[in-house]
Amino acid sequence: MRLAVYGASGYQAKLVLAELSHRSLDVVLVGRDAERLRQAATTVGLADHERRTAGIDDHGALVAAFSGCDAVVNCAGPFVDTGGAVVRAAIDAGCHYVDTAGGQRHLKTVFDTFAGEAERAGVTVVPATNDGCLPVDLIAHVIADRVLSIAGITTSHVIVGGGGPSRGSLRSALRTADALTTGGLTYDHGEWHTGLAARHTSVILPGTSEPTAMARFPLAEVVTIPRHVPVDHVESLVEATLSARLGTPLSAELIDTLPEGPTEQARLGQRFTCVVDATSADGRTTRGLVQGTDTYGTTAVIAVEAARRLAANGAKPGVLAPAQAFDPADFLDFLTAYGVRWSIDADHQP
Repeated sequence: MRLAVYGASGYQAKLVLAELSHRSLDVVLVGRDAERLRQAATTVGLADHERRTAGIDDHGALVAAFSGCDAVVNCAGPFVDTGGAVVRAAIDAGCHYVDTAGGQRHLKTVFDTFAGEAERAGVTVVPATNDGCLPVDLIAHVIADRVLSIAGITTSHVIVGGGGPSRGSLRSALRTADALTTGGLTYDHGEWHTGLAARHTSVILPGTSEPTAMARFPLAEVVTIPRHVPVDHVESLVEATLSARLGTPLSAELIDTLPEGPTEQARLGQRFTCVVDATSADGRTTRGLVQGTDTYGTTAVIAVEAARRLAANGAKPGVLAPAQAFDPADFLDFLTAYGVRWSIDADHQP
């Protein structure tokens, strides 16, 4: 099994490479700058692994760089600008594809543009294999298997600590500032819409008795969940204070002066909570809960495992949501070894 990592010298990519190194998997590091690739390989203990250079605007070089690999992990953002080129090259190289993206616009473009090409090539494309979308998408499917008729799903995300976003995350926020300020897409009655008001503005989180203020936010699961769960409405929320911070992006010049990303100590002190509230047609709520630490480290584990499963076991060709490509409960159970806890409360009282 051979896995390629594109954008291999970036902050998130180096965590992906470290995870691959821990598992002793064969890796090809791919990126635009040979010296930065060399430094990244040395940093994570992969100095003896192959490195290939390919720019995002050179389709032939990208295809050649992915040639002979079983799957590609794309970590090169902002994905709204670069993701499509890497997806197309992976398909043409006959490689399965995953990425660490979280933006709705990139995801919807991948689904709308590449589904047919991937299916014809026998390639599986699974975007947004990250700490938020993948476990939330999976647990929504587990809930749907238990609840006969779901009218609406609201996902709520809260992150405490962690030392702040990486430079890559901040650049992506800057590139998609319009979606951050408007709240992005909401799924409603068979279509994705912009500009819809959130049905919920607060949530009572586990272990609390008072509601936490929330704001609509353009998260990836709004694009993925309706593809495998029969549901009328899906919206995504984050804690209102986080939404306000990210909705006022920093300038490109200021971002360039910041640290590459949070320190390991800061990441390990982070706590994240993802809540999936599914309301049935008769008004009852079933709550799914995912909790863990270290969003960037968890994303690395998830992306590597998703690529490994595609390379080892395959999946239906085409562009798929995580729950369409992987066994939901099995993948969630796998993550428990990495400190991710999940549960479902069928009798939740909102």
